[in-house]
Amino acid sequence: MNTKTQFLKPEQVDRTWWIVDATDLVLGRMAAKIAPILQGKHRPTYTPNMDTGDHVVVINAEKVRVTGSKRLNKTYDWYTYHRGGHKTMTYDKMIKKHPTRPIELAVRRMMPKGRLGRQMFSKLKVYAGPEHPHQAQQPRPLEL
Repeated sequence: MNTKTQFLKPEQVDRTWWIVDATDLVLGRMAAKIAPILQGKHRPTYTPNMDTGDHVVVINAEKVRVTGSKRLNKTYDWYTYHRGGHKTMTYDKMIKKHPTRPIELAVRRMMPKGRLGRQMFSKLKVYAGPEHPHQAQQPRPLEL
């Protein structure tokens, strides 16, 4: 019986490409399933100090849904670093102006903060429509 913890080297990580169709999926629940896959927590070879996650392609981002009255009441806030630069936008306006951004923000806020989290988040690709340029990677469908 081997009781030693095995740590992977970067060249030993075998990354898989997954595709998620966001049509009629709930935003937060979908993001909660995608974040651990980007981190690599679904693998038995998970290493906390290394990026061992897979790539995830999300299509039909504009058709994601939210529950309750969040479509009108959920707001996204940011600050422009100018005087009086506090900006807000509702979910409804955000999905019309930037259809991929609600998914990106939901997943990003579930990732670790710092350099490693940014590296993990870069493996997420979100597209508003059904077309994506990653056919050559042969992504497998991920059922959520």
